[in-house]
Amino acid sequence: MLNKYKLRILFIGDIVGKPAREYLKETLSSFRKEKGVDFVIANGENASGGSSIVPRNAEELLSCGIEVITSGDHIFKKREAKKTLEEYPVIRPLNYGEYGWGKGFIIREISGVKIAVVNLLGRIFMQPVDCPFKAIRGILSYLKEQAKVIIVDMHAEATSEKLAMGYFLAKSVSAVLGTHTHIPTADERILDNFTGYITDVGMTGSFDSILGREKYSIIEKFITNIPQRFNISQEDIRMQAVLLEVDSSTGRCESIERVELRKEEVK
Repeated sequence: MLNKYKLRILFIGDIVGKPAREYLKETLSSFRKEKGVDFVIANGENASGGSSIVPRNAEELLSCGIEVITSGDHIFKKREAKKTLEEYPVIRPLNYGEYGWGKGFIIREISGVKIAVVNLLGRIFMQPVDCPFKAIRGILSYLKEQAKVIIVDMHAEATSEKLAMGYFLAKSVSAVLGTHTHIPTADERILDNFTGYITDVGMTGSFDSILGREKYSIIEKFITNIPQRFNISQEDIRMQAVLLEVDSSTGRCESIERVELRKEEVK
């Protein structure tokens, strides 16, 4: 049962392909029970063959205990994602503006507590999109009227842009959590004694790989610069995530803890 004031939220890093989906189907339920997790968010933009997320894969992830799925710059690479975004609790970056399918935020409720989840996309070293700072500023008052707990997935390449967003939203949202690089950072903290922050959560996928892909084809690409097929690696699957504890009455993040879970560690 949800503690009236303490909400435990698990945010799972970028899910890479079928091996990661299968891993979560086998382990997430037990991990939720073990840690007393109330609400799960996951970045799923690489869930379908390493790029985008199609409806059947969204259903798989939602059925294994994920409440909301965020995404990023790969979300529109499969046309089936249009249905995913329109029919499931899957969101795309808010700062695609009016041109993208679906919506950039969602509000869910658990045991009377409303939780807003927002997806933003960075611009440094990435394809042009609307300004993420202006995009979130434009809806922040509305979100704060609707929900005490606000979680932001900042999907971006540059560490400076992610940290800037963290400070920009400090005291206004419960957490700003970076995704996209698939490499976890060791800088988890609470900004201004209110907002949980980490530059990158990491990924859920193969750790005998390069960012979840078979390593030798990527090495070959670096050496020859000839296009290669980057298959999803299936070795040593792990989940990387952060576990937040949030005061449900104020939205203040009281703790943020990095998680790295191997299958053999699941009880």
